[in-house]
Amino acid sequence: MSSLITSLYLICGALLTVYSIGGFTLLIIRLLWRTKAAPTPILTSYPTVTVQLPVYNEPAVIERLLYAAAALDYPRDRLVIQLLDDSTDETSQIAAYHIRRLRKRGYTMQHVLRPNRHGYKAGALQHGLTHSTTEYYAIFDADFLPPTDFLTHTLAHLQQNPHVGMVEGRWDHLNPTDNALTEAQAMAIDAHFVIEQSARSAAGLLLNFNGTGGVWRAACIQDAGGWRSDTLTEDLDLSYRAQLRGWQMALLPQLTVPGELPVSLLAFKRQQFRWAKGTTQCLLRTVAPLWRSKRLSVFQRVMGTLHLCQYMPYPLIVVIGLLSPVLILTQAFRDLPLAFLTVSSIVPVLIYTTSQMLQARNWPRRMLALPALVIFGTGVAISNTIAILSAVIGHTSEFQRTPKSGGQPGPIYDATAQDAVIMLLEGSMAIYIGWGAWLATQQNRAIIPYLLTSAIAYGVVALQSVYERLYVQRTARKFANEPRA
Repeated sequence: MSSLITSLYLICGALLTVYSIGGFTLLIIRLLWRTKAAPTPILTSYPTVTVQLPVYNEPAVIERLLYAAAALDYPRDRLVIQLLDDSTDETSQIAAYHIRRLRKRGYTMQHVLRPNRHGYKAGALQHGLTHSTTEYYAIFDADFLPPTDFLTHTLAHLQQNPHVGMVEGRWDHLNPTDNALTEAQAMAIDAHFVIEQSARSAAGLLLNFNGTGGVWRAACIQDAGGWRSDTLTEDLDLSYRAQLRGWQMALLPQLTVPGELPVSLLAFKRQQFRWAKGTTQCLLRTVAPLWRSKRLSVFQRVMGTLHLCQYMPYPLIVVIGLLSPVLILTQAFRDLPLAFLTVSSIVPVLIYTTSQMLQARNWPRRMLALPALVIFGTGVAISNTIAILSAVIGHTSEFQRTPKSGGQPGPIYDATAQDAVIMLLEGSMAIYIGWGAWLATQQNRAIIPYLLTSAIAYGVVALQSVYERLYVQRTARKFANEPRA
């Protein structure tokens, strides 16, 4: 039994090391690419474009979104603004009022309402295609604000190369300094775009549309089979289907599209759960066609596989946490190498640091968010592991949007029964791994920092989740007890 646990521990460590090497490879590519930046093309004509705005119950941000789309610097006779509105609350009434105002100003506005949310976001996007026949489709989520020159930049790149099916901008942030969580998210997203996605785009590796802030060629969407709703990450799914058909994808890192970061930990965990499950669903259905593809090199297939495995480190982290106290008790740790823990810890720090250095002069100040990123990034491991297991066993679940605050303070998402179970598991894991750290003081002191960090991360995430749940419940009771006018 001891040898089985030891073997499992070593396998998890080896897989973490492989994934870290993949991240380091992208870092090297990104640093080498700095001297090879291509000149910006110029838009030579104005093709027809539909700006798709998929929304569901977004009263706090719908007005801001509509006027940001209308502010795009593009000929009005070549532009269609399409609100894909699946809302069941006052969002539709608010939107209708502002759409009427914009129509009077000469904008072509489509307010597309469906009788149900069949297919969720993917279903809304696919349904929108039947209401417009333009050459290109730009997509913005409710919490993103496109810059006015967004279309001229992206369409110029699409015009330059007919083999490119999608071009997107780099995510920026509307509220990066709201709290420690938003600062941590901003750093993680910066690393994803400034290093990982930029490297994939520059090296011709497979990359994905991130769901918002991009423009698709209509012919590419059609050739790839359209938007499908059988995964929770329709953007990743369509991106890989298109690239396996021979289309190329590109990121414009100099073109930024600011979006709103979740201010609530429960909202952030909901978002991460959806991304982790959807990415795993795409991995399970795409990895075989990926390796059968004759269009791709071995390097492209390896890096594409690692890309699709981007959430797999979470169950590895959980398993290592569960096994560590047992190995300490059996004294098996004395003969085990711990180098993989160093590698898997250093590589992300290098990526985060480099991403900040490449984009901001005040990067040392921004690096103060790193401890929060480590805490929140590790603490959501249990939630993301459950999401991955849910995908593996084929459990279907509803597409749950990330709540938007529209600049309003405080948590805006109440916990579900599943959230409550996850909180209990996180709290239990904090106690268990903390006990392991105490055991390690008697032997194997080298692993104490890792175990202590993990215990603190699970504990902080569990306590903050409980606090937010209680906060929302207190607010709801207070509102219910207030006298009606």
